[in-house]
Amino acid sequence: MEFGLLKDIVLLLGLALFTLLLFRQFKIPSIIGFLVTGIIAGPHALAFVNNTHEVEQMAEIGVVLLLFTIGIEFSLKELLRIRQLVLWGGGLQVGLTIGVITLVSVLAGFTPAQSVYFGFLVSLSSTAILMKILMDAGEMDTPHGKAALGILIFQDLCVVPLMLFVPFLGGAGNGLAEIAMVSAKAIVVVVVAHFGARFAVPWIFSQVVRTRSRELFILTIIFIGFGTAWLTAQAGLSLALGAFIAGLAISESEYSHQVMGDIIPFRDAFISLFFISVGMLLNPVSVLSHPLAIIAIVVLIVVLKFVVSAGAILVLKFPARVALTSGLILAQVGEFAFVLSHTGMKYGLLTADTYQLFLASSVATMALTPLYFKLAPPFAEKSAAILARLLPALLLRGTRTTGVSHDRFPLEGHVIIIGYGVNGKNVARVLDGNKIPYLAIEANHLTVRSERKKGVKILFGDASRPEILEHAHVDKARIMVVAISDATTTRRIVSQARNMNRNIHLIVRTRYIVEMEPLYALGAHEVIPEEFETSIEIFARVLRNYLVPHDRIEECIREIRKDSYQMFRSMSKRNSHAVGISSYLAGTELMTCRVQEGSAADGSALRDGLVRGRSGATILVIKRGDEVVSNPDPVWQLRSEDVVLLLGNPQQLAVASTLFEPRTANKG
Repeated sequence: MEFGLLKDIVLLLGLALFTLLLFRQFKIPSIIGFLVTGIIAGPHALAFVNNTHEVEQMAEIGVVLLLFTIGIEFSLKELLRIRQLVLWGGGLQVGLTIGVITLVSVLAGFTPAQSVYFGFLVSLSSTAILMKILMDAGEMDTPHGKAALGILIFQDLCVVPLMLFVPFLGGAGNGLAEIAMVSAKAIVVVVVAHFGARFAVPWIFSQVVRTRSRELFILTIIFIGFGTAWLTAQAGLSLALGAFIAGLAISESEYSHQVMGDIIPFRDAFISLFFISVGMLLNPVSVLSHPLAIIAIVVLIVVLKFVVSAGAILVLKFPARVALTSGLILAQVGEFAFVLSHTGMKYGLLTADTYQLFLASSVATMALTPLYFKLAPPFAEKSAAILARLLPALLLRGTRTTGVSHDRFPLEGHVIIIGYGVNGKNVARVLDGNKIPYLAIEANHLTVRSERKKGVKILFGDASRPEILEHAHVDKARIMVVAISDATTTRRIVSQARNMNRNIHLIVRTRYIVEMEPLYALGAHEVIPEEFETSIEIFARVLRNYLVPHDRIEECIREIRKDSYQMFRSMSKRNSHAVGISSYLAGTELMTCRVQEGSAADGSALRDGLVRGRSGATILVIKRGDEVVSNPDPVWQLRSEDVVLLLGNPQQLAVASTLFEPRTANKG
């Protein structure tokens, strides 16, 4: 039938949309929704789609993109930094799981090759489901979140070698000679990819980025990813290995974050088809005819993975509570097991019946994961108390309290600077001088490359993309300064940042006054129009040319800023949906001053009323060294180098500032 594939895709995506909306109400993961969509639409149920081969071909693209993005996320340098948690924790979990499942399967009557293959399938947990649940709960940075992440990283890296060994288990290889040949090819490809990562990939991207064409950038990503996968397939290796190596090559460049932001929508679209295609293979009749076998397999998988994962984390000296929590949330079969199951079917390691049992059991363990997650904390607390009575204290002492983050720029309470031009550099210079952490985002690759060499924390990418802001830890940032000249992109950045962090303070630079109100409406706190600030600088220079005294010029500037910014702030109030304390402080401002030696304030006590009496401003906070005192007592005596926070209107603050300057300066 003409456009048959298009019709099938439309039907599948439409049914998936309905299913996911329904599952969302019950907080069931999206992957389960895709699997159920495939079951309903497949040839074994309602038969909306009979020709599954074409859908499976498109699903293969999803697998390639999934491994491609994993390669980008896990660079070799980052893996070396977290090698203890990944290698020991992940290695113990995967190795022990494969060993125990192999033993159980052999005792159940399966061949050794099939038994080892079953171990491969069960050893993998679901990165997609578990990371989504941890992120939604805000527990990525908890000890159990980081411990689970370390094991998941190792599991994801194991996918490629496990896929390489499946053909040999199926009897398609020629023993050790064939394994040696494939390993040699893999080493050659990895070496080529390493040099490609250092020379070819950065050069290609630098030429493409120079054009400032997003379309060309995306085409380059797809070409490198699929091109490398195709070349490895021509060399007798898997598409998956090639995609992973291509991702590793890109991960070492400054373009990796932008690549991730651009490729994720494609990956998510195609990987959804992969899970749907897996569901289409599941026969509900076959499942319903073996309910006890499926329940037994699910119980075996959950109990075994919980015990092995918790034990591996205990060995790394995590506290018992952390190990038990991590072990329970890792007790499911992962999405990559479906990739391996396809390969196993091809080489005869899975029969039709065992494949159906595996699919049903895997979907069940995935569906139970949200329940595990809710039960994990109370279960871990009670179980840890029981273990404390049964096991030696030495085994449960737990000297490690946290996992290891593999973020390139781990930050919290920092400033994000969007745009590293003149304004961005000036902001960064001041922040550096005051020991305030910051991270810059810049779309010019030449700037990123040169500044990174100087040690500047800077990312390449489009800051309007949520993936880029996630890498900049926007959820933990305190302030964002948007200092770019593109008005449309600025509005997108402000809107995206406000959606991702409701508490972040947004300071935005814009060219024209007319652009201010839309920015306030999107959630900006402060908008600085260059048009207005330029006019102030022009008239100040005109007055200097006419020899107008400096203090008179400063007074004029204060008056104009007071009147104009008061008008600008009214824009923000018109777009505010809540009345906060700021509505009661109209016309007042905050200012910090340092007490300088020889000033009127140096040595004065607050009860003397110097600042309040002469200027009308109020001292709210005093900072002396590392000590910060809010609402200080009247007996407090100011010393040189103290920093005070003042509240008052612009005129009061102007007078107050002179009290903190040396008297000689005041007289001059």
